[in-house]
Amino acid sequence: MSNELLLSSVIFVLVGAALVSIFLLTRFLGPQNKHDIEKNKVYESGVSHPVGGTKLRFAVKFYLVAISFLLFDVEIVFMFPWAVNVLELGYFGLIKMFVFMGLLFAGLLYIYKKKALSWD
Repeated sequence: MSNELLLSSVIFVLVGAALVSIFLLTRFLGPQNKHDIEKNKVYESGVSHPVGGTKLRFAVKFYLVAISFLLFDVEIVFMFPWAVNVLELGYFGLIKMFVFMGLLFAGLLYIYKKKALSWD
């Protein structure tokens, strides 16, 4: 067995043993949480007695707005490096970005046409 393999296996075992011992020490030396009824009650935003059930159905419009936001937000991630290197890319890079922005604008028109952003 080579020295590097022996050294790496010893380090692997020592790190594993250190992690296990740390987890065991925190289990025994750490504070013990008591599971009482008062502590496990639902409490959110100052309301201790929630109204309604937990199986509420959300409208699809919430998801459409969220996905649309993500799509058009990622657009900025692609536009920033282009804006930094616009002089180096020349006219070919400019044409590519206009095509990209045109496709995004077509997507925005499609979303507007389908009335995905109207809250009727």
